[in-house]
Amino acid sequence: MATSVSPTIAARRDQMFPVLTDADIERMRRFGDARPYAAGEHIVTAGAISPGLILILSGKVDITQAGFGPREAIITHGPGNFIGELAQLSNRPSLVNAEATGSVEAIVIPSQRLRDLIVQEANLGERIMRALILRRVGLLESGISGPIVIGPPGNGDVLRLQGFLTRSGLPHRALDSDTDPCAKTLIERFHVDPHHLPIVLCPDGKLLHNPGENDLARCVGLLRPVDASKVYDVAIVGAGPAGLAAAVYAGSEGLSTIVLDCRAFGGQAGASSRIENYLGFPTGITGMALMARAYNQAQKFGVEMVIPDEAKLLGAAGDISGYRLDVGDGETVRARTVVIASGARYRRLDIANLAQFEGTSVHYWASPIEARLCRNQEVALVGAGNSAGQAAVYLASQVRKVTLLARRDSLDATMSRYLVERIEAQPNIEVLPETEIEALDGHDGNLEEVRWRNRASGVATTRPIRHLFLFIGADPNTDWLANCEVALDAKRFVRTGPDVAPGHGLMETSRSGVFAIGDVRCGSTKRVAAAVGEGAQVVAALHAYLAQNGSRASHAELARRS
Repeated sequence: MATSVSPTIAARRDQMFPVLTDADIERMRRFGDARPYAAGEHIVTAGAISPGLILILSGKVDITQAGFGPREAIITHGPGNFIGELAQLSNRPSLVNAEATGSVEAIVIPSQRLRDLIVQEANLGERIMRALILRRVGLLESGISGPIVIGPPGNGDVLRLQGFLTRSGLPHRALDSDTDPCAKTLIERFHVDPHHLPIVLCPDGKLLHNPGENDLARCVGLLRPVDASKVYDVAIVGAGPAGLAAAVYAGSEGLSTIVLDCRAFGGQAGASSRIENYLGFPTGITGMALMARAYNQAQKFGVEMVIPDEAKLLGAAGDISGYRLDVGDGETVRARTVVIASGARYRRLDIANLAQFEGTSVHYWASPIEARLCRNQEVALVGAGNSAGQAAVYLASQVRKVTLLARRDSLDATMSRYLVERIEAQPNIEVLPETEIEALDGHDGNLEEVRWRNRASGVATTRPIRHLFLFIGADPNTDWLANCEVALDAKRFVRTGPDVAPGHGLMETSRSGVFAIGDVRCGSTKRVAAAVGEGAQVVAALHAYLAQNGSRASHAELARRS
């Protein structure tokens, strides 16, 4: 039994840790192999690749959380239980330890066969998938498993690393190097100079000094080497709503699929504190939760995720494989088709000293991490779209006051009505129309004052504000397409359709077999639902292209197989 039970474990224990019937076990046998474990044997070790999902036939296994100090018990599994969480779905390092308390007989189902089981045994697979997801939620809530980030609170690099791990859906914890006794013990044990903070202790025991996101992702098993010899049916660049939707539909219809993103899954939609007008979610859902479901759904269908890894160049492969994407450190992805879903990057204010405050006081996300930094303070937020409205409402529940600055004379032209009404109903949100940021002032990377000016009256106001949130739109993320012979419009969005190349479909670019979807595409509707629709729609175009070029079976044949 866990010594500190997460809310999810307490509320949904039976779904997290189901006991399978004899009939369930018999249906699962064909997907794995029988294996005995001796008393005291470490079946799974945190930080190491697990052999897969492990179904216990007899005996007991203790599951403990990995972390610094004594291991904390989660649960003891017995006959009919299975060991595993989302890491086992994609053959990534385990986040927990599993040790046999006596002799154990089990069936080991490797990752590939686990995905087969979930798809082929629909009812049983649904129960297993739900348990894997809920177990990850429980680990996220516990804040014990996963890497440990150690550094001073509010430090820009600490926030950067926390933000990356949070957006990647990976359990972790952050320790205050100034006050936390565990942090001080680790600093002394590894002889870390305070000037070299932050550090990250990975689950496998490796210590990283202020790593970049790619180095951290490799250490925790999120990022793995690309197989340059493999030719994928489709490579998708971008893991926002459009890219993930394309991945789900492509993977479910039998296309070998790889997804690359230079940051984390979710795109800008992942930053939304609550989406309330997405079809099928009447009570709303956070952007992160919605995108995490899509990310897990794609992996269920065998889609390979390479995140974070940046596509640097798109070129012809010079053989029948079609296209080559140069990525990472000299690695290459080969694919018969390419889907550009690289979305947009956040627009920055044109203020000379903005960069000095980014990462510590100027934010482009409004997540619980940022909310903790400015709790009970006054904050300023610039923007008038739905993302700005969602962020303002969320922050209003965490801070003393939100001052929302908009360039237009009202929010109605750019923001959904339900958000406008909600903002008007919040007593601690002040909307300042026709107002622009004029100057920022502070020291050592920490913002202290913000000055803005009303364009109609000319009156300037200076406020003691330490945190500024920017939601002022985005520019297409297409710099990586320079010299790739993919046509862009004057604003650098990707052009598609018959106007750019005769005979091409709505989403095909100037290069045959290269498609563009979502916010990066010229003329697209900048909405999550529209991006998802384009992600689904492009898969039909992929089938048609592959069938026409003799690379794959026809759409009808693929449908019969799926």
